Amino acid sequence: MNRWLVVLGAIIIQINLGAVYAWSLFNQPLIDKFGWDREAVVVTFSLTIAVFALTTIFAGRLQDKIGPRWVATIGGGLLGLGLILSSQATTLFQLYFYYGVIGGIGIGMTYVCPLSACVKWFPDKRGFISGVAVAGFGLGGLIYKPIIGYFITQTGVSSSFLYLGMIYPISVIAGAQLLKNPPALAAKESSSSMLHTATDFSTKQMLKTHQFYMLWVMFLFGSMSGLMVISFAVDIGVELVHLDLEKAANAVMVIALFNAAGRIVLGKISDQFGRKNTLMVIFGLTALVMFYMGSGMLNYPMFLLSVSLIGFCFGGFLAIFPSVTADYYGTTNIGTNYGFMYQAYGISAFAGPFIIKVIPFTQAFFLSGVICILAIIMAKFVQVPTLATPKTKELLRKGA
Repeated sequence: MNRWLVVLGAIIIQINLGAVYAWSLFNQPLIDKFGWDREAVVVTFSLTIAVFALTTIFAGRLQDKIGPRWVATIGGGLLGLGLILSSQATTLFQLYFYYGVIGGIGIGMTYVCPLSACVKWFPDKRGFISGVAVAGFGLGGLIYKPIIGYFITQTGVSSSFLYLGMIYPISVIAGAQLLKNPPALAAKESSSSMLHTATDFSTKQMLKTHQFYMLWVMFLFGSMSGLMVISFAVDIGVELVHLDLEKAANAVMVIALFNAAGRIVLGKISDQFGRKNTLMVIFGLTALVMFYMGSGMLNYPMFLLSVSLIGFCFGGFLAIFPSVTADYYGTTNIGTNYGFMYQAYGISAFAGPFIIKVIPFTQAFFLSGVICILAIIMAKFVQVPTLATPKTKELLRKGA
């Protein structure tokens, strides 16, 4: 099988899953139709992300056992079911359950499958391929924005859920049919040829290593910093740069483009210069930008440049950490193992915005810069774990 077909399937899937980031388009239409409170409507998105992140653990374990194609197919079906049911929702509880829980499970079931398959097929360029696979997720909201806007305008907000509930699963299930793990022998030979993947860890073994917790905290710090800016980009432009709403909203499109570019470019760079070196650079760049934004010296061009750099670095974190997980713990259980690693992102989706609500923007930016400096120190000292087995000792003795 041509391994690039797996990448094509991954991109198709991720674009449709990433459409979840266009949720803000539904807020006002739902408020206008049902009279619900804005904060209560926004909870739908937070709930979806939380359920999505938690589901990746179960989905990762399942796809490690039965393969990515079936798990992604089931996930696509659940995502469609959640949206179709959402078209009939008349209460907030129904919306939370249909879109947030059922739809969130569908996204979580599917998300880890293309990533897992891609890193197994491309042990020679894991960073780049992970970046390409998740770039689609970053672009999904941007690509679907005009489509969702059209449906809402022409058919109403409830009917738009119905139509999207038919489009998403058709596309996701089609992409899922291209997902396939490489033959076991070929995967084993490719993995053993990489210097840093001499041993495959079970999830239990991974959770016993201190390196996992160091990497998890680093992932949390990087995601928090990115989401702190991405979630409030428009508000930052209005409050700190004194822009009108239309100008500030330009940041959303700029961030989406640089977010997707960062996933591909920084993933590729990590293949050439090493994951740790690349992570230290992007943590350092994030820290510098955060300190600058906290200084209160922003104007419109510097505002766009700053949020672009943050989006670029944030994309890099989401591309590199799947590869780091495979590098440190092997590919046999990559689905389950990355599901646990990914919980750092799930928590950051709440932690970053929560900090912004508790303290002013400038103080939050300074805090973010400090934790990025701490992440650099952690990256400097984290080392590839090894299992104390005769095979591992022999590989290490030979220089692996």
